[in-house]
Amino acid sequence: MMHTSLLPTVASALFPALLCAQFLQPLPGPAAGEPAHQDTMTIEIWSDVVCPFCYIGKREFESALERFEHRENVTVVWKSFELDPQAPARREHDMYGMLASKYGGTRDDAKARVQGVVDRAKTVGLDYQMDKAIIGNSFDAHRLIQYAKTQGLGAAAEERLFKAYFTEGVYLADHPSLTRLAVEIGLDAEEVKAILASTRFTEEVRAEEREAQQLGIRGVPFFVIDRKYGVSGAQQSAYFLGALQQAWKERSAK
Repeated sequence: MMHTSLLPTVASALFPALLCAQFLQPLPGPAAGEPAHQDTMTIEIWSDVVCPFCYIGKREFESALERFEHRENVTVVWKSFELDPQAPARREHDMYGMLASKYGGTRDDAKARVQGVVDRAKTVGLDYQMDKAIIGNSFDAHRLIQYAKTQGLGAAAEERLFKAYFTEGVYLADHPSLTRLAVEIGLDAEEVKAILASTRFTEEVRAEEREAQQLGIRGVPFFVIDRKYGVSGAQQSAYFLGALQQAWKERSAK
C-alpha cells in the first residue's frame, strides 16, 4: 500500500528537478518481459485524480501522442494510485490550510507555493481553481474509474474527474457528485449508485496499487512503456514525444 501524500507532490512544483527522470529509464522494479503485442505499444499511466501534476502530465502526454507518428498503434491504460490512502473522506483544512499545517508558515506562504502549480497548469491550458478544491479521499473515485474502464470509458472518466476536482471544486468523495459526473460521460446512474453503495471494484483498485508497488512506482504520474521503461513526473510534451519515438525505435529493431 502506498502512503505517498499530496504534500510532496504540491511541494515539487517549487523544485522542478524532483520531476526529472532519466530518458527511458528502466522500470525501478521488475519488468514483465516482452510486450504481448508486437504491433501495439502499451502505455500504462498510474495517477490519482487529486494529483495536480497528474492532470498536467496527462495534457503533456496527450500533446506528445498527437504528434507521434505511430499513435494509432498505441494503447493507453489508466491505472489507480492513491496519493494518500489513509486520507479521511474530507479533511478539515482546505488546500492552503493543509499545507500551512504540514509545513508551517501562513496561508499566504502556502498560496505562494501552490501558485507555481497553478502557473504550470496554465501552460497546458488548464485553469486550476485551488481555492475551490475539497481535500479528501479519492478511493471511491478510483472505483468509479474501474467501472468506467469495463464500459470503455476509463479515459473519459479520468478526464471528467480531473476537471471536476481542479477546475470546478467538486467533492470527489461525495456519491451524488460522482454519480452526476458518471452520467455526464455516459454511464448508467442506477448502476453507478449501486456500485458506490457497495464494495465493488475495491479489489481492482487495490490490485493496481499493489502492481505499482511491485514495479517500484513510488509517486505519480508514472508512465510505463511496454512494461520495460518508466517515465516519471509531468514531463514536457517534447520529452514524452522523444520517449515514445525511442521506445518505438527500440522495439522495431528487434
